[in-house]
Amino acid sequence: MPHSSPRTAAFFDLDKTVIAKSSTLTFSKSFYQGGLINRRAVLRTAYTQFIFLAGGADHDQMERMREYLSALCKGWNVQQVREIVAEALHDLIDPIIYDEAASLIEAHHTAGRDVVIVSTSGAEVVEPIGEMLGADRVVATRMVVGEDGCFTGEIEYYAYGPTKAEAVRELAESEGYDLSRCYAYSDSATDVPMLEAVGHPHAVNPDRALRREAVAREWPVLVFNRPVRLKQRLPGLSMPPRPALIAAAAVGAAAATAGLVWYASRRRAGAGAA
Repeated sequence: MPHSSPRTAAFFDLDKTVIAKSSTLTFSKSFYQGGLINRRAVLRTAYTQFIFLAGGADHDQMERMREYLSALCKGWNVQQVREIVAEALHDLIDPIIYDEAASLIEAHHTAGRDVVIVSTSGAEVVEPIGEMLGADRVVATRMVVGEDGCFTGEIEYYAYGPTKAEAVRELAESEGYDLSRCYAYSDSATDVPMLEAVGHPHAVNPDRALRREAVAREWPVLVFNRPVRLKQRLPGLSMPPRPALIAAAAVGAAAATAGLVWYASRRRAGAGAA
């Protein structure tokens, strides 16, 4: 349906833009303790995750990781994943939301703009986080769930790179957003297509490639460095009733933390031998 007047929105990436860590990394201990991954899987994924945490992974690395994690989660029971995350979401996510990002979200709402979270992470985790933040809409990766309630290992929708920009344009058409007056925020060069789609793009804690793009295009560069509990800012906030995490994301989470521990122990062993 056509709208009587153009509306506006602010589009936010999630990991390292709104929250201080990868939304998958924070659940590593819980998923390892829940038995969803074993030591072999942790070590196999560790190097790729370490590169991502240290400075960001390029497109080819992200594709290889996506393919591996999709295959690894095949057969996982979705309800088990949801139950584990339900116990940990409040304690793990609430403390790592950037105060600066929360303030921006509030400011955009005050200005009458919708807030949309656009994330490569799984919808099962992004949606409850978006609800925590008061976001109006969420765009996130979706995995296929079979009739038995388990992940099939296939990805129904991958919110990554140009796909994010397509989602933004589709939302603009369906919701009546005037993209020339809209805002977007991200830390990664893979989100340049999404940033290009709006009239007011912003680089937040950018990786090297995005920083170069931002300087060349004269985009504002923002630094967020103050994580804060939402309940300290908004005491009336309550947690969403249906938190859950995509299984592929959970694998990466545990792999990342274990990978860092493994990497550090190898360095110590090498130093001792020397």
